[in-house]
Amino acid sequence: MFTLYTFSHSSASYRVRIALTLKGLTWESEGISLRTGAHKDPAFLAINPQGRVPALQTDQGLLTQSLAIIDWLEETQGGPSLYPSDPFARAQCRAFAHVIATDIFPLQNLSTRQKLAAEFGADEARQAQWCGEWIAKGFEALEAQLSMQGQPLKDSYLFGDTPSVADICLVAQMNNARRYEVDLTPFPLLVAADARARAHPAFIASAPETQSA
Repeated sequence: MFTLYTFSHSSASYRVRIALTLKGLTWESEGISLRTGAHKDPAFLAINPQGRVPALQTDQGLLTQSLAIIDWLEETQGGPSLYPSDPFARAQCRAFAHVIATDIFPLQNLSTRQKLAAEFGADEARQAQWCGEWIAKGFEALEAQLSMQGQPLKDSYLFGDTPSVADICLVAQMNNARRYEVDLTPFPLLVAADARARAHPAFIASAPETQSA
């Protein structure tokens, strides 16, 4: 049994919940509210000194960082693969996920928004504008990438017939895009891919609105 330290509206936590569900695994959730600052509580910092979610407690110890957790699940657990089998497609899939997790997401997470407020006086509206601008910029690149690759998205997921880490990251980031009222009209391929993945039972069960913490 795993313990997942999570927060319902953390997109990084959302990624790991989807991956665990796709793999058919069970876990206990330990809610760490970013809204109340529970991630800064000494009790949680004793578990994860970085003070971030998600964190997954395994029988071997604690794992942090959503993509590292997902890779570990892929390498050690059964269930459907979260990556394509072809090495080149696998690399493309991983690159897609990393654009979201390492390029887009850090510019709109809680610590960045707090820095904008504390040092630059950005109110919530300006923070939302900042976040939306960076999400749209990242989506422009991903939309172009999919178009160039000629992805057969009509009847499949981003990189095959089953959801991958790319779909996982996209759905979680699309949730943030809607939160910040990003105009998604210029991104029809991303919107279509998001809709397909969100209809999957694992994505439905893992969505922020279904979580208790």
